[in-house]
Amino acid sequence: MGVLGKIVREIKDIILFFLIWFPGAIGVKLRSFIYKKFFLKCGSKLEISLGCSIKGFKNIKIGNNVSFGPMTQVYAEGTDKLIEIGNNVSANVNVMLNADNGGSIKIGDNVLIGPNAVLRASNHVFSKRETIRSQGHKAGSIVIEEDVWLGANVVVVADVVIAKGAVVGAGAVVTKNVGEYRIVAGVPAKEIGVRG
Repeated sequence: MGVLGKIVREIKDIILFFLIWFPGAIGVKLRSFIYKKFFLKCGSKLEISLGCSIKGFKNIKIGNNVSFGPMTQVYAEGTDKLIEIGNNVSANVNVMLNADNGGSIKIGDNVLIGPNAVLRASNHVFSKRETIRSQGHKAGSIVIEEDVWLGANVVVVADVVIAKGAVVGAGAVVTKNVGEYRIVAGVPAKEIGVRG
């Protein structure tokens, strides 16, 4: 990259910094209007709150009526796969949707994601006794089907499917698939009930 390319990148980073932190309703409208143009696909009624960090726009598809609460992070860099978010999805404060390094995340319609939830679709490799950082990542996928509620502080790891209508209790760590309409909680998450 030449000097001109570096200068252009720096200017873009400065503009994005101010856009991320522009306060109030005007900031929400500006972010939503400008970011819509960068996503691979984006529906209507997008709301992006103060402090949201989004990387890898070209690998992100968003449906209609989607909201990202303050400080939410959506990362899809270093992958040829996607983050796909359905219609009527709400991510509360400080949610992380991270599909960097080859992972993929698919979220169905009418999903609620509580504050501080983390969905991470790839993991560090640590099988050898050499430095973990040098061993790379193992990519996986996360699928959250429609009408799912993830409570506050939930962690969902790679290679998990949370089926339609499931509820994941606050603070749970989901390491295995969750069946339709099942209620799970705990570390690791275990079934504690069934909706309806």
